[in-house]
Amino acid sequence: MNMMQWVDDTLALERKKGLLVLSFPAIQKMGITVRELISSSDLQAQAMKLVADATPEAAASVSMMDLSLEAEAFGSKIRFSDNEVPTVVGAIIEDEDEAEELEIPALGTGRTQIYIDAIEKAVQLIHDRPVFAGTIGPFSLAGRLMGVADAMVYCLEEPDMVHIVLDKVTRFLIDYIKAYRAVGACGVLMAEPLAGILSPALEEEFSHAYVKRIVEATQTDEFLIGYHNCGNNTLRQTESIAKTGCRLLHFGNAIDMGEMVGKIPEDILVMGNVDPASQFRNGTPESVKAATIELMRKCASRRNFVPSSGCDIPPLSPWENIMAFFDGVNAFYNGEA
Repeated sequence: MNMMQWVDDTLALERKKGLLVLSFPAIQKMGITVRELISSSDLQAQAMKLVADATPEAAASVSMMDLSLEAEAFGSKIRFSDNEVPTVVGAIIEDEDEAEELEIPALGTGRTQIYIDAIEKAVQLIHDRPVFAGTIGPFSLAGRLMGVADAMVYCLEEPDMVHIVLDKVTRFLIDYIKAYRAVGACGVLMAEPLAGILSPALEEEFSHAYVKRIVEATQTDEFLIGYHNCGNNTLRQTESIAKTGCRLLHFGNAIDMGEMVGKIPEDILVMGNVDPASQFRNGTPESVKAATIELMRKCASRRNFVPSSGCDIPPLSPWENIMAFFDGVNAFYNGEA
């Protein structure tokens, strides 16, 4: 699939399809746990197919957004559970010597091969929409290796250490993304939420430069790099983010989406941002539909806006809430709201 043409075709649609970052709630329909899902490429591919079949109006299929995966490959300790997405525990880099000694893992280390294999299987099952793999972004990965709470401090006090780590994780991510491209993915959605805590100047130095390097090394007409940031500082970073080369930008619910969509050039898709926690996980079908309609009223006049969730939808989010999102999109376009 020509993904640059897909972007242009989506921009041209008067009635945009919604695109949810939706994968983990498949466990409810499959009768399995998150732990089982993340451990099996077959189950992941089946989950993506199940979600695609359950959401025929979705614009694309997006795989698991597991932000522990790449850190685990580098040696981080991971906390697993049956009903929650895995999380990184602690830091493995605390000084420049440890940064210099950090080894770049081979592809397939940890669970990375499981996720690559899952995408290879998913593209054989899903043929009616693009299939996106999921990866973490460079600063967000570096932050997990150094400790999320200390990441900004290190940017100010130990910038050389941060750049050493960023160079290594970027080299790994380029190879990892190329592996997804090789098995048939249409693109990746790169999650860079930790960059959302940075000032514009720090984001430019410690995130933008490395994201752009990844995009230039991996993106082609047939393979699209999407960028996700759910930080509350992204409105101050829009000029930098828009120049990464990504033609799909996805933002979280911490910001005013109406303000954001007006800041992004119209040839770039802008997606977001119904709250995954308060709405999809803890809301009601009525509240999700209302929130979606409100979002559409604020943003749908812009030709590059695509309605979406603000981030990955939690595993135990009720499916009634998920489907209410599409009801809200349709209600808006049908003039019923």
